[in-house]
Amino acid sequence: MNGTRPPADVLRDRLWRAVLEGSEYDAVDVVRTGLGAGWDEEGLLLDVVAAVQEKIGVEWAADRITVAQEHAATSINERVIAALAHGPAAGRPVPPYRGRVTVTCVDGEWHAFPARLVAEVLRLRGWQVDYLGAQTPTPHLVAHQHHTNSDAVLLSGSIPTHLPAAHAAITACQAVGVPVLAGGRAFGADGRFARALGADAWAPDARGAAAVLEAGLPRHPAVRQVVDDLPHLADQEYTRVVQSRSRLIRQVLAGLENRVPATRGYNDAQRERTAEDLVHILDFLATALYMDDAEVFTGFLEWTSQVLAARGVPVHTLVTGLDILAEQLHDFPRGLRLVREGVACLRGPAADAVVPGTPV
Repeated sequence: MNGTRPPADVLRDRLWRAVLEGSEYDAVDVVRTGLGAGWDEEGLLLDVVAAVQEKIGVEWAADRITVAQEHAATSINERVIAALAHGPAAGRPVPPYRGRVTVTCVDGEWHAFPARLVAEVLRLRGWQVDYLGAQTPTPHLVAHQHHTNSDAVLLSGSIPTHLPAAHAAITACQAVGVPVLAGGRAFGADGRFARALGADAWAPDARGAAAVLEAGLPRHPAVRQVVDDLPHLADQEYTRVVQSRSRLIRQVLAGLENRVPATRGYNDAQRERTAEDLVHILDFLATALYMDDAEVFTGFLEWTSQVLAARGVPVHTLVTGLDILAEQLHDFPRGLRLVREGVACLRGPAADAVVPGTPV
């Protein structure tokens, strides 16, 4: 049977076409065909479904698929996972389990797909998994630990702006004696943000998470304060920027109208979109202050500039907005430094390769 097993790239291409066309039945048929041809469930989940899901995000960022297509494709992929988990070929894990773990997303994190993949892989490997899904409030997560006494909490985060909430969840779980394994892009490609926040371990993917659990995570209650992990928070810049967000957005919007004439003619939808973009910029700036790491902010700006360029949006308007923001941060030395680094990373050829007059 192994000799007839289709290569991963063939299955990925078939699944991609199915999700792009919105055909749930064809998508499920792809993985069922793979099962029948010698693939196992874990391989299909991670080498086929996960790879297609990553491509969905890349294609949206490049403006080659719409938001609606991205949502539809993700929903189909979620049902493909369910078909694999509950199909005739799937074996139901039976006690004794390796142990019991909680898999969940950081409070505010709606991107639950990576956590779902981890949960299914761990089930396949014999763990009893409590999968709590997207945006689990920290008090409810801790209450669940009191109820279940999990061997570990696996905390997933995709967006760096949720790192402060992740920090709260990590410290709260550890305070009741449960170790935390962090994963997801929010924690950095090398896991450095997970380490900075005091997580017991970090894993880059589902297989890595399984390996960490199999090696064992010791329980060691360590009650501590947030400032113990991140002493730079003592300067209160993070808190003050968060509290000033609405004022800063209004000031930047007013400054843009004075310096970029095209913005004066924006309709209500364009003004709303510009305000939303500024909210994201302030959120990432605040997170960079929380972590004291410029890459949180500059990485977001670089990604944003690529998305804007794909849509013909003038990156120079973004630079102007940052210049105006810098003028408002004269009492925030760390924040001012971060904004200046952001401006520096955006200046250059990319700032000129735009269509003037397009709203941010």
